[in-house]
Amino acid sequence: MKTVQCIAIISLILVVIADSSTSLPTAKVFAQLGENVTLPCRLLHKDSGAFGDVGIRVKWTKKDSDEEEDVLLSMGFHKKTYGSFEDRVHLQQQDSEDASLVIDDVTFDDVGKYHCEVINGMKDTVQEVILALKGSEALGVVFPYSPPLGRYNLNFKSAVMTCKDQGAIVASYDQLYDAWRGGLDWCNAGWLNDGTVQYPITKPREPCGGAKNGPGLRNYGRRDKKSLFDVFCFATAVNGHVYWLEQPERLSFHEAVQACLDDDAEIANVGQIFAAWKIDRFDRCDAGWLADGSVRYPIARPRRNCSPTEAAVRFVGFPEKMQKSYGVYCYKNQ
Repeated sequence: MKTVQCIAIISLILVVIADSSTSLPTAKVFAQLGENVTLPCRLLHKDSGAFGDVGIRVKWTKKDSDEEEDVLLSMGFHKKTYGSFEDRVHLQQQDSEDASLVIDDVTFDDVGKYHCEVINGMKDTVQEVILALKGSEALGVVFPYSPPLGRYNLNFKSAVMTCKDQGAIVASYDQLYDAWRGGLDWCNAGWLNDGTVQYPITKPREPCGGAKNGPGLRNYGRRDKKSLFDVFCFATAVNGHVYWLEQPERLSFHEAVQACLDDDAEIANVGQIFAAWKIDRFDRCDAGWLADGSVRYPIARPRRNCSPTEAAVRFVGFPEKMQKSYGVYCYKNQ
């Protein structure tokens, strides 16, 4: 009889715990790069007290594929922020039920799915929020490009053709400006589609326009179109799928091209790998051949031995095409 009573009590406890958890519909919030944004989350139980009370716990995390990144933890008056969000996020707390997260100075890396969990004793509120970019910023990615010969080897005409070969177009001033606001820092001057030559600096330093000049676009103005510089290209979201092709051995460039063809695909170009990295958050810590003969790899989640300080498409170089030291990234249409 006592065993039956214990089972009944345990079952009742489990029912109470299950009933006390409330999952809210997923919310979607749009923001522009560089602005502040609020991700909504509210505790639905109005008798719970304020978030300064010791018993209430608020946890915000960011989910990226199978990875989970801590953003903010609040327990009573104690609050802690983490990683790239440190000192850049806080709880809005407009009233006693408001656990909304405020993110200052939105970047490309902030885009994604967030999870808010508010626990007050037996009462648990869960809110999922998707942060997306609005306007032209959501449509593509700006990337700098130097040819195999090295930097400053492109006149304006060849710059246009180079971007086209990489599945992209020459970037506009507005596109480069938006990329700079999103954190792009590059110390090589490149062509834009209006015939000007510029480059974006977020961290002023002496070799890049002077340490005393503030962050911004360094502008060389309009140049003779026969002059030689790099180029900033703009690639839009891909309609297909960029992926790492699993192979038993490392490949030469020509073997890499054939391996993609054998998989009913083609070797990916630079514009496709950048678009997959920035827009789809493609992440792979393996160096692979691309169509221009370069070797690169996309890192959306910075980590040791891959890209410890920032999300980026890492550039290995233009190795000898007979060298069998790398894998390959392929592209397949939908």
